[in-house]
Parts: sequence; C-alpha cells; structure tokens
Amino acid sequence: MRDPYEVLGVQRDASAAAIKSAYRKLAKKHHPDSNKNDPKAAARFSEINSANEILGDETKRKQYDRGEIDAEGKPRFQGFPGGGGRAGGAGGFEQYSFRSGGGAPGGGFGGAAGFEDILNSMFGGAAGARGAGARGRTQGFDFDTGFAPDLDQSVSMTVTLEEATRGTEKRVRLPTGKELNVKIPAGVSAGQQIRLKGQGESAPGHRAGDLLITVNIAPHPYFKIDGNDLKLELPLTLYEAVLGAKVRVPTLTGAIELSIPKNISSGRIFRLKGKGLPKGSAVGDLFVTTRIILPDGHDAALEKLMQKWRDEHPYNPRTELG
Repeated sequence: MRDPYEVLGVQRDASAAAIKSAYRKLAKKHHPDSNKNDPKAAARFSEINSANEILGDETKRKQYDRGEIDAEGKPRFQGFPGGGGRAGGAGGFEQYSFRSGGGAPGGGFGGAAGFEDILNSMFGGAAGARGAGARGRTQGFDFDTGFAPDLDQSVSMTVTLEEATRGTEKRVRLPTGKELNVKIPAGVSAGQQIRLKGQGESAPGHRAGDLLITVNIAPHPYFKIDGNDLKLELPLTLYEAVLGAKVRVPTLTGAIELSIPKNISSGRIFRLKGKGLPKGSAVGDLFVTTRIILPDGHDAALEKLMQKWRDEHPYNPRTELG
C-alpha cells in the first residue's frame, strides 16, 4: 500500500482536523455508490479508508511516523534487544515460550541437554535449524499435554457500511502472502470476528490452525453508527426552515423524500423507522437532525432583509438562559 500521507494528499505535519477533512472529501468523491460505473472505485475507496485508519488514529500515526508499523498497520521488524544479531547468523528465528511443568527454578529446564533432547525429538534432530531458516512463529510447549503449537492467524479487514449491511465477498491477504476470498455476512458489526477453520498455519503432525478475521467498518461520509441505529445531519437552507420543504434524504437502501414543516429550528430530530442497521430479525432506525446552513460569503440582500426583520419582529430565543 502507498504512503498514507500520499493517499490522503496531506503533509506529514498536517493537523488532525486537516486529515479528517481530506479523508471526508476523498471518501465522498470515491465512494463506490457514487462511482458505480468505475470498477476501480472500490479499490480506491478501500485504500483511502486504510490510510485514514493509520493517520486518523493518533497512536497509530505516531507508530507509523516512528517506523514501528507499515502502511497496512503491520509491525515492522525492529531487531533484537541489546543489539543481538540473528540467531545462528541467519535471517530470523523462532521464538519459544514455555508454560507450566517441572524443571529448574523459575520455570526453566533442568539442564541444556534436556532442552536439546526435547527439540531433537520434536524436529527430527534439527534443533539448530531454528536460527537458519524458520521465521517468526511463536510456539508453545506444555509439559503436561505435550507440544502445542499455536497455528492460528489473525488479520483485520475493513468494509464499507453498505457492504456490512448487505454482505459482500472480499479478498484478504494473509501474513504468509496467501490470498483468500472471504464472504462477509449481511449485518456484520464492527469488531466482529469471522473464523475460517483450517486456514491458519500448518505444522507436521498437527491440525492446521484457524484464520481469525476481525471486521472493521470504515467511517461513512454521511452516517454515524450508534448501535443498530444510524445518525445523519441534514443541512437546510434558511428559506426551507422558514417556509417548509420536501427534501431528499439518503438512506442505506436509497434516497427518500422527507417533509420539513414550516418554522423549524436547527437540532430538530426526525426518526425514520427501519432505516438503520439490521441485527438478526431486528432493524434499527435512522435519526435525522436538521442543521440550518447560511449561504457562503457576504450577502447584502440577506443582511438587509434580516435587519428589517429584526426591527419589525424582534424576539429573544435565550430568555430561559437568564
């Protein structure tokens, strides 16, 4: 993946507000629903969301800037404490952790020979090979139950709100480089895990581990998630708020027409039942909050009208504030 700063088009010293603004503009421009005839829109939108996951999170952004994680949020190799080189002078080593059982004080072994015997019995005499070609797995040993390698793998996947609602199929890349097509069920929620049996790592004489996929939902340019409900801010013109109007409101299943009554204020909430997120047999609601927006820039005609209105129809909406 490209540099997140390059993807969002911001400088490395950009403020959090600038990053948020850049993300929203790009997400709105490249959203797949707005580019249905562009087969590459989904890939661009996914790249934009991945970049925002790094730069929009203060902790992850600092980790990325320090080189601790890459553009996909994966840890970078940092070397070994104390300047120690690679085990055996080769390209990496397996790290072993040891759980319960007897042995020397502190949970260790009764002697080096015993350790070599254990490794020889499990790896066919290749005890020294762990420094010469193996890479980065953490194995567990349990002296009550025998050798128990942890062969499960964990990855994360980001989907759009629309994809989470209707379900989709996406391609996920594993740490090993292997790629899989994964079906995301309709109604999946943020943080939910999908387990694929037997798609983790493998080791001779052991059942293959599982692949655990944690689903993340990308921030939406319009909607905010609140449990099963969705929230949306609806901009209104001054004359729509005063005179009333019928305006189009986006929903996950298509735009609908909402009747705005006369003389409405900012902050009025409309509840659209059944337009939220599905959860089993239940469906949440969409809460639409009105927000009156004045025209950009200096408008002499509007100012003159308001001055006349102020002089002829004065009122104070803050009387209850004392």
